[in-house]
Amino acid sequence: MNSYRPGGFQILPPVVKNILIVNGLFFLAVVVLEEKFRIDLTDKLGLYFYKSPKFKPLQLFSHLFMHGSIMHLFSNMFALWMFGSMMENVWGSKRFFVYYLVTGIGAAVLHMAVLAYTYYDITSGVDQAALNEILVGGGDLLAQHMNYANPSYAAINNLLNTPTVGASGAVFGVLLAYGMYFPNAVVYVYFAIPLKAKYFVAIYGLFELYAGFANNPGDNVAHFAHLGGMLFGFFLIRYWQNKSRRYF
Repeated sequence: MNSYRPGGFQILPPVVKNILIVNGLFFLAVVVLEEKFRIDLTDKLGLYFYKSPKFKPLQLFSHLFMHGSIMHLFSNMFALWMFGSMMENVWGSKRFFVYYLVTGIGAAVLHMAVLAYTYYDITSGVDQAALNEILVGGGDLLAQHMNYANPSYAAINNLLNTPTVGASGAVFGVLLAYGMYFPNAVVYVYFAIPLKAKYFVAIYGLFELYAGFANNPGDNVAHFAHLGGMLFGFFLIRYWQNKSRRYF
């Protein structure tokens, strides 16, 4: 599946480089379009829950290139460069790109499944008229930095009208791949604490699982999307490994 045969380690291989560039351009476009033309690009390309009137299938892909802040963008792109460069050198560009897309979209699918469970749980006692009101007018409330006084209505409104953005799901998939291929490589947590990659990945995964189930108020991180990237990455790597063994 390799689209090129690297002659040696590349610090910035082509797919990683282009993903960094595209994400940077999208972030710049968000800022410029909002300031100059009052166009909210995140509203168009961020991922909405499938029950939301704002949901479009393209968002399963486009949300990977949207970020909520410069720090959100930097942390994702730094991790992508740090771990993704090694994986692209190992796999080649085509396989790495396929992996990145599968884990990113897979993360979105698991995130949607968790949102669906939450949605049907909190709407079980809400009548259809109230749901219709939230679907029609809830987004306008959030745009004015307001929400419903009723806690259930507010939670439903946030679920329906708040987009998910970021490449974190795909980045977590890349992190898992690095841990599987280089389990004893040392990762310096906060640039100071040495930890083997296999332990780093395991601890991070367990933290995301805990944080996802804890569902603390005010936590706007899509923890199950991160786990989805790791889960889909694990199965894809196993599929490729089993396929290679059959060939040999």
